[in-house]
Amino acid sequence: MPLILPFDLLMSLLTCCSQDHRGTPEAPGRVVTLIEKSYWEELTDHHDSAPEKIWGVAYRIIPEKVEEVKEYLDIREINGYTIHYTPFHPADGSASIKTLVYIGTPENEQFVGPQDPQQLAEHIFRSHGPSGPNKDYLLNLDQALNELSPKSGDHHIHDLAVRVRALEGTNGKLSS
Repeated sequence: MPLILPFDLLMSLLTCCSQDHRGTPEAPGRVVTLIEKSYWEELTDHHDSAPEKIWGVAYRIIPEKVEEVKEYLDIREINGYTIHYTPFHPADGSASIKTLVYIGTPENEQFVGPQDPQQLAEHIFRSHGPSGPNKDYLLNLDQALNELSPKSGDHHIHDLAVRVRALEGTNGKLSS
């Protein structure tokens, strides 16, 4: 079910390293992370303003699996994140749902901050980790955001996806 995050949370723009999924310690990939709006406002970025809404998907976990799933997510997601319980607002306007969300902080050593969009696209294009190519993560994220709702696309993510597709079309010849 498509959901809208509350306005005090924002998605940062591929500013977090991934050494264990979409990259390696020697060549970390990049992944998006949720951050508090107050942190977003402190970032020096190439983008004029924060998005009005952040879209995502929530999963209802059957009670018998909650502990197992949370243990898995704590291992997978907790590197530099804090756990928050926050309301999500279904896109259909029905009552909000209390959800567990992993929120990043700029103090996290994996948080690298904003980067020039072309350099970031080139970095993503080259990065690969145990979970696969970083470019697949980006292209799948772009597609998923665009499929959630006509309003859910993210300009920055889409711009990076276009840049990565252009790199694919040049057989990976990167700018100097």
